[in-house]
Amino acid sequence: MVAQPQSVTAVIGPSGCGKSTFIRCLNRMHEEVHGARVAGKVLFDGQDIYGSDVDPVEIRRRIGMVFQKPNPFPTMSVLDNSVAGLRLAGGLGRADLKERGEQALRAAGLWDEVSHRLNEAGSKLSGGQQQRLCIARALAVEPEVLLMDEPCSALDPASTLRIEELIEELKSDYTVVIVTHNMQQAARVADWTMFMLAGQVVEYGPTRKIFTRPDDRRTEDYVTGRFG
Repeated sequence: MVAQPQSVTAVIGPSGCGKSTFIRCLNRMHEEVHGARVAGKVLFDGQDIYGSDVDPVEIRRRIGMVFQKPNPFPTMSVLDNSVAGLRLAGGLGRADLKERGEQALRAAGLWDEVSHRLNEAGSKLSGGQQQRLCIARALAVEPEVLLMDEPCSALDPASTLRIEELIEELKSDYTVVIVTHNMQQAARVADWTMFMLAGQVVEYGPTRKIFTRPDDRRTEDYVTGRFG
């Protein structure tokens, strides 16, 4: 698979097929799982991110990630949540952090809703707002790629729609890879789609082709609901 710049790539497939494991390999988050191992290469700007001279922390800054369940830091304010990664990296004063936090919250489509609540705990926001706060936190460190592991699975339809609209906006500045169990969502938001089955990539191509003229019968069976 090649994730195209300024586009959205969806990873689809039945539960347990390896979608989340795959996406975590793209920024070395899989290494955080006890006993995990990785074989092969993941190339980013032509460099294998698993090379011995590559800093995984830097990789995770350049390839950000948003998880399935919103996970704002419960004791931190909305503003502090948005700049948590920047604060950890150091080097910025409070005024700069506030400015970068506002930029990130605006990029995540959340600023108008929380600008008067910046000092409240992030955990007090609604589920959809918490997920966009987590997206802001990922964007604040200025990544080049944004990975999203089923970001809408815990959200109501209205919040899901807002996240999908946000993904459409973000692709003008970022390369986005999204894991989703919702094939309708993949059809709505993705430019490219990859279908996985039993830990293997079955097919990858333009989303319209995957959903209307797949090359593999297994892909056709899955997207038409005959299994999965």
